[in-house]
Amino acid sequence: MILSRCFLGSAFVLLVAKLMAAGVSSEVIVVSGEPWRRHAIDASSRGADGVKLGDFNRDGLPDIVTGWEEGGVVRVCMNPGPEKAREPWKSISVGEVKNVEEAIFADLDADGQLEVVSGTEGNTRTLYWHRLIQGEWRTEAFPAAKNTQMWMQAAALDLDGQFGPDLLLASKNKDAALGWLQAPAKADDLAAWSYHKLREAGWLMSLIPQDVDGDGDADAVFSDRKGERTGVFWLENPGAAANREHAAWKEHAIGALGKQVMFIDLGDVNGDGLADLAVAAKPVEIVLCLRQAAGGWTEHILKLDGKNLGDAKAAKIADVNGDTLPDFVFTCENAKGPLEGIVWLEQQRGSAWKQHTLGGPEGVKYDLMQSLDLDADGDLDIITCEERDQLGVVWYENPAKS
Repeated sequence: MILSRCFLGSAFVLLVAKLMAAGVSSEVIVVSGEPWRRHAIDASSRGADGVKLGDFNRDGLPDIVTGWEEGGVVRVCMNPGPEKAREPWKSISVGEVKNVEEAIFADLDADGQLEVVSGTEGNTRTLYWHRLIQGEWRTEAFPAAKNTQMWMQAAALDLDGQFGPDLLLASKNKDAALGWLQAPAKADDLAAWSYHKLREAGWLMSLIPQDVDGDGDADAVFSDRKGERTGVFWLENPGAAANREHAAWKEHAIGALGKQVMFIDLGDVNGDGLADLAVAAKPVEIVLCLRQAAGGWTEHILKLDGKNLGDAKAAKIADVNGDTLPDFVFTCENAKGPLEGIVWLEQQRGSAWKQHTLGGPEGVKYDLMQSLDLDADGDLDIITCEERDQLGVVWYENPAKS
């Protein structure tokens, strides 16, 4: 009897996997629905621009760091846990910098405490390190990345196998590039950090470290929305030893070539065990790039209903309704008046995706998202930020289990 149960369980799993891998529809239909309940995490400044996660206070809960572009401040929001998640979170300012566009957590000096790295655009064009020294937050610029590029994205990871985390960086407009800032023997010797360009660019929106080729190191997956080579690509990491010699990284195309691509996300959409890619693309669509076992990607375009939405901004892969089929969450900018700025698309295997209301008509310019079960009710909630109606850093409570 035990063998029979094991066999049936394995057979069921295989059957589900085959059904999921059978095909993904490109059709989208709009269905009516009510907005999710929105909770303010932090609305203390202006122009919240991005939400990145990390356990800042080492309590086992993911906290949030955000750069406030118009307010000129970088803030950390401490996750209070599920019982108090619906209340505004305790937040602190770790630095004041103009034109801040990006902020991430990183432990560059390996002291066990996360610090913050921020990047700025506009006329500032500088990368900063915010760290706590003798009880006070200090903001210092990396000389190699000062007044050089409009910094859009950053990721901390060890690329050369020495001295701890380096910084993988993406920028936009004049002198834009994808490159990396190499850490010296002592991280606090900021003048010793050195910059190495990997690829020229137009306007890089997303930058995700991911081991695409399965060789044990992180490659760079990115979207470039403007310039001569727009679309989604990945650069192949040649390995730590080669990076110490500042070797070139080989470029590979993924999809959405020639399109104005925005924020991307990676995840297994069709259940075949491979990491697929979804990217929001102008005007109002999601380009789904399915990874093939033999190599390469197949492309599917999901055109959303543009009559009630703003312009494409970000796509997120998440099982919103808990049916084991990955869905999409989609954010917009220019969602003025009655237009919606955030919706979700329900995947139905073999039939059209259903476009559901999530945020309603409030909010004009949304950004990338994080999916977490903040209230511990068994479903994924959505964290994002809005920077025109000044909703700030917010989360939407998933009603699926209510």
